[in-house]
Amino acid sequence: MEVTTVITLYGIGALIGVVILAWFGLMFVASLLSSDFATGYARLRARLTPLALTAAWGVATLATAGSLYFSEVANYLPCTLCWYQRIAMYPLVLILGIAMIRRDTAIRIYAIPLALVGAAIAAYHYLLEWFPEIDAGACSAVIPCTQVWFREFGFVSMPLLALIAFGLVIAFLLVPRRSRREEDEAEEEADEDGQAD
Repeated sequence: MEVTTVITLYGIGALIGVVILAWFGLMFVASLLSSDFATGYARLRARLTPLALTAAWGVATLATAGSLYFSEVANYLPCTLCWYQRIAMYPLVLILGIAMIRRDTAIRIYAIPLALVGAAIAAYHYLLEWFPEIDAGACSAVIPCTQVWFREFGFVSMPLLALIAFGLVIAFLLVPRRSRREEDEAEEEADEDGQAD
């Protein structure tokens, strides 16, 4: 597959990701302002809960595959900030995959902080592409972090792809209301209360 085709596909995926993140954000804000929206938002979360871990794992897997494609096939050399983002993304594939198999939403305790760190680095990297003067000396002159390999649709670059991926992972992990462990603890408490009566 041609590199330009892959870039376009990931660019389209980024646009879809932005729409999903905006939709989640608007639904959350609306649920705070209206009880009708709060009920609808709770129903939406209940419907999406069985798919949340799979979606988070899928996003992390696609992001990892994309980063490997761009560096190994397209020969876009990763800068220091790209490596830091990879350090945050690659483990998510493994831990979210295990959590998906076990249906363990408690993984968010570990995965969300990792994704937040990656998102912060990606946001800084994306800003650095547009405003090179804010460089704090994180990257080398050989492979500068200000290097822009592509800007699909005029604004989608590799750091933005990473930022959107981290945001989606966080959003999907926040979908389930309670983790499996929390549900088990609630059941144990209910059993203990029932036996006490």
